[in-house]
Amino acid sequence: MSIVFGWWNKDPEQGKYQVSAVVHGGNIEWTRHQGHHTQWEPYEPNDEDRARLIYEAERRRPRRLITTKQFEEIKRLSENIGPGSISGRRFRSSPEFK
Repeated sequence: MSIVFGWWNKDPEQGKYQVSAVVHGGNIEWTRHQGHHTQWEPYEPNDEDRARLIYEAERRRPRRLITTKQFEEIKRLSENIGPGSISGRRFRSSPEFK
């Protein structure tokens, strides 16, 4: 079962953009997009994004939307560096289709 987290960030240079973190199968895939008609692209999260992911997961735990075990896994995975990847995601570009 995958867990999807999402929020909006504001940056003076890049403007407003949406961040999505999908937790599934021991991976976190970070993506972002700016505007409704743009593609989702891999995103390199910063420390604020990682803290926001943990904050969002903490909000879901008391309501039993995620278990304590899932929360601990999210905390452990959020320490990994890079955008992450999950094979088979529909918006992930493949080199053979370019």
